[in-house]
Amino acid sequence: MDLTGKTIVVTGASKGIGAATARAMLDAGARVIAHYGSDRAGAEAALDGAFRDRATLIQADFSDMAAVDDFWAQVRATGPVDVLVNNAGIMRQAGGIEDEVADWDRVWTEAVAINLHAPARLLRHAVRGWLDAGRGGAIIGIGSWVTTRGTSSPAAIAYAASKAGIVAATKTVARNYADRGILAYVISPGVVRTRMSEESAAVTGGAAAVTASLPMREWVPPEEIADLAVYLARGRARHLTGSTIDINGAAYIR
Repeated sequence: MDLTGKTIVVTGASKGIGAATARAMLDAGARVIAHYGSDRAGAEAALDGAFRDRATLIQADFSDMAAVDDFWAQVRATGPVDVLVNNAGIMRQAGGIEDEVADWDRVWTEAVAINLHAPARLLRHAVRGWLDAGRGGAIIGIGSWVTTRGTSSPAAIAYAASKAGIVAATKTVARNYADRGILAYVISPGVVRTRMSEESAAVTGGAAAVTASLPMREWVPPEEIADLAVYLARGRARHLTGSTIDINGAAYIR
């Protein structure tokens, strides 16, 4: 799966799915612009030996929309973008229905900003840029199975709701801009071996209990999400645009 000549923006590239995706894109020959929030060391480690050749690191706090806009301005200064992988996100185990309203307000404000408003803003920048240039491009949104099944942790309700919002925004792009060569996909992972999932498991019975509930008795490796993202980034699966692709080991079948 050769991506030579393509420029891929990957947000949240310092760990988990984002780190695996940035590495996979580089392995496929792409030039990668990797976003990180605060963990530069993690982003550098993710990019490994390709860091100086075909990778650019850009820091931005996605809770600040001015920082999001500045991030995209820096991205555009490097040249045309072919694919945006909207991966960055947060999940707090607070701000649930039974929590204090102060925690609710704090967590929901943060979740909506980082999980919904920031990626939607990047999506807007990307699509407008492609329209202005008269060329196509692709959005790959990293969703979650909780957007349709809900979350087993009531404290993570803000995460589920905000992720559902960006999924809907991504599908709206697919529906309205396909005739202009702009494609949009959603990858919907189940329990992936990331720090976020490990923190969630800690409040929902522990990692062993979560593993025992899965048909394959194993968590999804981030590399499987990354491999699918590379496949979609090629631009060959045009008629998959608008699709949500589940990767959860048969743990949730619609």
